Amino acid sequence: MCIEVKVHSFDRGTRCGSPLYRGSSPCQRPECGQSYSSPSQNRPGRVKPGIDMLIEKNINLLKGKRVGLITNQTGANRKLEHTIDLLYKHPKVNLVALFSPEHGLRGMVKAGHHISSSRDEYTGLPLHSLYGKTRRPTAEMLRGLDVLIFDIQDIGARTYTYISTMALAMEEAGKNRIEFIVLDRPNPLGGLTIEGPVPNPNPKSFLGLYSIPIVHGMTVGELAKFYKGENKLPVKLRVIRMEGWHRSMVWGDTGLTWIPTSPWIPTVEAAMLYPGISLLGETGLVSIGIGYTLPFQVAGAPWMSSYKLAEKMKEKYLPGVVLRPFFFEPFFGKFQGEKCEGLHAHVVDGHKFMSLTTAMYIIEAIRELYPDKFSSVFNEKRKKNFDRYLGKSISSALKKGVRVETILKGWQKEIEKFREERKQYLLYN
Repeated sequence: MCIEVKVHSFDRGTRCGSPLYRGSSPCQRPECGQSYSSPSQNRPGRVKPGIDMLIEKNINLLKGKRVGLITNQTGANRKLEHTIDLLYKHPKVNLVALFSPEHGLRGMVKAGHHISSSRDEYTGLPLHSLYGKTRRPTAEMLRGLDVLIFDIQDIGARTYTYISTMALAMEEAGKNRIEFIVLDRPNPLGGLTIEGPVPNPNPKSFLGLYSIPIVHGMTVGELAKFYKGENKLPVKLRVIRMEGWHRSMVWGDTGLTWIPTSPWIPTVEAAMLYPGISLLGETGLVSIGIGYTLPFQVAGAPWMSSYKLAEKMKEKYLPGVVLRPFFFEPFFGKFQGEKCEGLHAHVVDGHKFMSLTTAMYIIEAIRELYPDKFSSVFNEKRKKNFDRYLGKSISSALKKGVRVETILKGWQKEIEKFREERKQYLLYN
């Protein structure tokens, strides 16, 4: 049984705006030119990330300077050669220090686990943790540096902490008069989709330091320009642009190989589903596949009926995704050892898929099918986590039965304001 569902859509800027043309099947209008595409399908794109452009055309920017590098396992060129190796072995580069974000330099550490500073076992360089005792580089860590480089693959969600690491590092580089260079990389979700509320700035939240939606449609280089401009950061910023990337591209269009960005984002499909399915997990209602083989790609619980939920979802419009009834038993974590029923989400068109919208409608379907369970499990602690993730108090409205369509429409004015604000910082058409 395979159920392809369609949900009420919201304008994404330049794509088909009518619900009649926004389903999971290709648009039939001749002026549209859209077609089916898998998020993992490598088309013959020739995108060159910032590290390639630095080595090929801009390496003299580092000549005679002491360089620090913020990176992890995702810092690699088109040929999958690691940025650390490229800079450490380059005759014109004096790489003297490494900095790592959440999950560590090799991406092995679980989410939320603090990491101690140490020394890199391969290069012998000092390795400063930016996810341990401090989340911003200290003056001691930065002492003697002339330039600090950021080269990490982000996944396009405000709540994924790598961009917060970048923002705090920019602030400290400015205070210490150190040049900050961002080696730009593609946004896997593309540059057009924007979803979610825009929170007020919260310097205490690593999930929302600045006022951007959950799905922001910007590259890390563009975000760096946005952070600097909107917050008037006194930092000398340089972005090494990609070659060949356009805003309409999702990951499958780039021709690049996906490197897992963290332990539970092993595939690009997990990355595309993360912004919404992660929110679904914050309700405490379901397992979202962490502890199973499909993190952020499934959602289910022992008390749920896969077929009832899938049938309920037929009443919605969900562009670019197919939801199938699914049965699984988590090896560890939530519902460990229990047989769960739920949904397996397959992103069939990354250009149309809207992760947060999808998750919100799944939450609504669970509320309609299991009102008692929804009321009892979505407790005060979970409400706090849920609202912290979104950056807005939405949980109470959901518990009161407010329709998801109404909630999503309520975000549109904020989204359009952000869309205008970000224009001056965009680097790609």
